Amino acid sequence: MMAVAEAARNIVCSGGKPLGITNCLNFGNPYDPEVYYQFVNAIKGMGEACKKFDTPVTGGNVSFYNQNPEGPVYPTPTIGMVGLVEDLEKKMTLDFKEEGDHIFLLGESKSDINSSQYLSKICGVEFSPAPEFDLEQEFQLQQLIAQLIEKQLVQSAHDVSEGGLFITLIESCFNRNKGFDAKSINKIRKDAFWFGEAQSRVVVSVSEEQLEGFSKLVGNSGIQHGFLGKVTDGSVIIDGEDWGRLDEWKELYNTAIEKHLAKELESEGALGMI
Repeated sequence: MMAVAEAARNIVCSGGKPLGITNCLNFGNPYDPEVYYQFVNAIKGMGEACKKFDTPVTGGNVSFYNQNPEGPVYPTPTIGMVGLVEDLEKKMTLDFKEEGDHIFLLGESKSDINSSQYLSKICGVEFSPAPEFDLEQEFQLQQLIAQLIEKQLVQSAHDVSEGGLFITLIESCFNRNKGFDAKSINKIRKDAFWFGEAQSRVVVSVSEEQLEGFSKLVGNSGIQHGFLGKVTDGSVIIDGEDWGRLDEWKELYNTAIEKHLAKELESEGALGMI
């Protein structure tokens, strides 16, 4: 269900309307009751979400028996979604545009780090429950984003997903080498606010000229929202603390995979010499 919702959210944040999906469903041995349970409920969740977003399943494939003596692969329903941007003049991008633009978070943050990259990679907790998800809340958020883009009341839109709010903000900086000065807006644990992967959230930036119309539309929507801060010239500041410059984070982000592979190769080479 959440995979379909995230795919739809990505298209809506680009200024498009979701039209249909294809899927690739990868699971272990279906004769294993636990694997079969995962598969059945993935299908049910996908079907419910597709009905809500009016996105028929146009095709896809199922791959079973993906496992080894240590056990099956993680249940992996992969969703591909197609959408349509009817007016290319109103297409939206994720990058912050101008220094001084206002940054807002639309949607509710929760004191929840379940299933996050932070919990898995930093805290070392491999298995945890799925984050809370409300399909109707997700649908209403997407409707609001679509209106904001249609009325040209936002400069950028980027959904909060893998890595949480901090990664969403830092990714919004890369294209134009901007930064941000942001503060926590909820009285929840800080790791959950900045790195939790609570669903149904979008970061938008708004120019001074757009601010009045944006505030009126969002204020009447019933969607929880909050002011995070402003776009900077490249400095990254969180809750008043200096987190460095954008170019430092960009270097870490762009070289993460090659550094990981180099470390793995170095480790294998050392093992081969033993």
